[in-house]
Amino acid sequence: MTGFVIGLVIALALLVIITIAKAVMVVPQAQSAVIERLGRFRTVASPGLNILVPFLDKVRARIDLREQVVSFPPQPVITEDNLTVSIDTVVYFQVTDSRAAVYEISNYIVGVEQLTTTTLRNVVGGMSLEQTLTSRDSINSQLRGVLDEATGRWGIRVARVELKAIDPPPSIQDSMEKQMRADREKRAMILTAEGQRESAIKTAEGQKQSQILAAEGARQATILAAEAERQSRILRAQGERAARYLQAQGQAKAIEKVFAAIKAGRPTPEVLAYQYLQTLPQMAQGDANKVWMIPSDYGKALEGFARALGAPGDDGVFRYEPPKDDVPDKPDLEDEEVSSWFETKSDPKVAEAVAAAEAVARKEVPAIGTPSTPSARPSIPRPAQQQPAPEADEDRGTEVTPSPQQQPPTPQSGQPALPQPQPPAGPPPGGQYQGQPQSPPPGQFGGPQQQNPGSGPFPQQPPFGGPRR
Repeated sequence: MTGFVIGLVIALALLVIITIAKAVMVVPQAQSAVIERLGRFRTVASPGLNILVPFLDKVRARIDLREQVVSFPPQPVITEDNLTVSIDTVVYFQVTDSRAAVYEISNYIVGVEQLTTTTLRNVVGGMSLEQTLTSRDSINSQLRGVLDEATGRWGIRVARVELKAIDPPPSIQDSMEKQMRADREKRAMILTAEGQRESAIKTAEGQKQSQILAAEGARQATILAAEAERQSRILRAQGERAARYLQAQGQAKAIEKVFAAIKAGRPTPEVLAYQYLQTLPQMAQGDANKVWMIPSDYGKALEGFARALGAPGDDGVFRYEPPKDDVPDKPDLEDEEVSSWFETKSDPKVAEAVAAAEAVARKEVPAIGTPSTPSARPSIPRPAQQQPAPEADEDRGTEVTPSPQQQPPTPQSGQPALPQPQPPAGPPPGGQYQGQPQSPPPGQFGGPQQQNPGSGPFPQQPPFGGPRR
């Protein structure tokens, strides 16, 4: 009896435990459960603790409410140009209505797969291979629209559809690779040609600018060279004119002094005959044909010439007696026009150009690795432009300004002075300077001032300024 009661109590306890277990159900998060009572749909259990009627309610299916990713195997699809391509698709969908997903379709995953295949064949069948390869976004949007509309009554929302791979036939792939290679080579050649074109244009522009600058530099150099040549010729001509004028003045003064010395020496017929005989060979020199009438008696001929010049002295010799007022006239002084020949002032523009060129020429070019700071450059003094004082002509009383070629260089500070030529301390050999004849003592003629023909100032002129034949 006691054992029966114990067994009954245990059975009742087990029944209570089983009943409680059947009445309590826990649904996880992101899931739902379809509850049926006596074979009919009762409710959809939400996540959490749910109470069921034991032995009457039962769970028909548990539905995952998360977004699901389903990758279908590649499907062969024929394009509009009769080429078979293999397309691999991926579908992202989510169950929004658990009751419809359970009661409207037996297997919604298989249904989505088949619907995707048929829709893909319909969409790709109206496109060519090139359009299929380049229109993935269009195919994805069309597939999503068709699938979302068809699966809406199943309680499923299609989020997006992606074409994972589109594989054309091997022969088409080889042709496409060749076409792609040719296209890339074409683009490379085009880019290379464009680069060469741009490089040629840039090079031509650089050469153009370089030639323009070179032409401008040559033009400026030619202008400066022409201006310098013009100024040089002008200055050279002015210097030559002044030098010739000074030489003519020196010759005139030498002739004047020789003539005065001859007059003061009171020449005799013998001296005249001797000088005349020495001058005749020099007068006969040259290629021109000359005929000379030489008198047989030189003494008689020259004696008549001496009688015309003067009276006989105590010794019976005819000598020339210059009159008291026979003083050689001096040439007129230089006028303003002649004085301007000896002007040494240069044109301000020329002086400025010379100073600029001298500054550029004296500018030091630093060597490689040498600092180019101002302190490291030695200062080079510039020669000062000095105007020498005019020299006075003792005999003429006029001021003669030496030409730039006659000006001695003036040493600057920091430069050694150049040695200047010094005049000889004593008279040259012969006892007198050339061009400065000395008057002989009274009563003598042909003293030290008389020189051999060819050694005097004018060897080809006869004495006394006599007649030239």
